[in-house]
Amino acid sequence: MNKQKLTLKNVAEMLGASTATISNAFNRPDQLSTSRRQEILKACERIGYHGPNKAAQILRKGQSGIVALVLADNIEYMVSDPVASTFIKGVSKVLHAHSKHLLLYSGNVETIRDVVDFVDGFICYGAPENAEITHQLKATEKPVVTVDFNIDQRPAIDIDNEQAAFEIAHRAIRPGDKVAILGLKLIGSMNTCRIYDSPLLCADTSISHRRLKGYQRAMQAKSVPFDNEWVWHIPESEGSYARQAAKEVLNSHPRPDVVLCMSDIIALELLQYAGGLGISVPEELRITGFDGIDEAARTRPNLTTVCQSSLTKGELAAERLISGSLESTQLPFEILPGETI
Repeated sequence: MNKQKLTLKNVAEMLGASTATISNAFNRPDQLSTSRRQEILKACERIGYHGPNKAAQILRKGQSGIVALVLADNIEYMVSDPVASTFIKGVSKVLHAHSKHLLLYSGNVETIRDVVDFVDGFICYGAPENAEITHQLKATEKPVVTVDFNIDQRPAIDIDNEQAAFEIAHRAIRPGDKVAILGLKLIGSMNTCRIYDSPLLCADTSISHRRLKGYQRAMQAKSVPFDNEWVWHIPESEGSYARQAAKEVLNSHPRPDVVLCMSDIIALELLQYAGGLGISVPEELRITGFDGIDEAARTRPNLTTVCQSSLTKGELAAERLISGSLESTQLPFEILPGETI
């Protein structure tokens, strides 16, 4: 007999057992004694049967035990980012506790339709790079929880990014300061550059734009003019892009008094580059970060930053999806005073 075509009925006949017994051995182990289950499983392994068809089970039961985590960008970049990897850890922890599995899905693919029938729901971490995925998530009947961006009538988990950016910028800026902003994914360019008059990406939903609004409010409160020429776009919160921005901003004339960075990774690259130029922080240059990654507390001087719990975000997002709750939650943040302002 062709092993690839073995059915539950075939196996039951070959082993002289009922189909229910074979099925329970794979799917409901509590229904059999340990010795009987092991006996069945070993016999199935000998004849090349590895259990009931999973795709058929999913279609029949409507559940797979798999949750898709849609990341904003490509998987390679996201898993190397300390903030995103901590968030993924939080999601994984809760799913594991509920005997569910995690499927990582890139936000720059063409569609989610390839997996929509085989997952129990979606957690979307950040606005997907491909906007079509957002439209598909709006339309799907599967549960969806968003994190750090919003879809109408879907539960969302985030912090008040605008207020957090305002508070840290307000601490750093003094009247008469020249202020530069190192932003993250502000415009549609794959290069580090000043934004000038370029149209902003996803201005209504992006956390980067919420942070930019917070910085603008703080500058206004301190009577410091805002100028797009002093706002940099960085396409990824990754070393080489951030180093290029640091080089450009610190070699500008006049050099800014304060640089507001939309991630700790960007801020740490700037701090390192300033040290290489012999610029004293905070005496000659004030720097703020955002995220509160562990490295920000280990560097010298300690980085002044916004601390948010990415682990808690991940845990809460997974709990919301599993429970089916439609409640949105805005988590608290903390300003870590550090030593860079």
